[in-house]
Amino acid sequence: MKLMIASDIHGSAYYCKKLIEAFEREEADRILLLGDILYHGPRNDLPLEYAPKAVISLLNPLKSKIFCVRGNCDTEVDQMVLEFPVLADYGVIPVGERIIYATHGHIYNENKLPPLSYGDILLNGHTHIPKCTQHGDYIYMNCGSVSIPKEDSPHSYMISENGVFCWKNLENGEIYNQFKV
Repeated sequence: MKLMIASDIHGSAYYCKKLIEAFEREEADRILLLGDILYHGPRNDLPLEYAPKAVISLLNPLKSKIFCVRGNCDTEVDQMVLEFPVLADYGVIPVGERIIYATHGHIYNENKLPPLSYGDILLNGHTHIPKCTQHGDYIYMNCGSVSIPKEDSPHSYMISENGVFCWKNLENGEIYNQFKV
């Protein structure tokens, strides 16, 4: 299965459209959203074309293709308007002998680990900074942010296919980091 992984849309209709265009171009089977879908939160400036209602109308038609975990800016009110589950604190995706533990990053992260086994992958968003670090027992990956990247990183998403994770620039689809498990 070809999986697109993205986080931190923060209500940007502009970058949500770009993400959907990339999803179609990539011909991915599913999208895994790592939270912070509709709202920008008090620590962030408004993203380009901030329009949560437009983001709702862009994502709901893809409801059968979306897996999602809750971010720190996502609430029960969001679940009332989004037609796919958004309130799970984490998701566990088996990949061969290991698991991907997908979570936003505000609860479980590199500093506060969930229950992981040797070789598992902890996958986060939240910091808006793409990252891949191989620790002794696990691998930490962050897909960066679709709409509000930080530390001079690009607007980005990841693709996971056949054990290879690729970080891609949302603007042009170019790979800027890659990791094979």
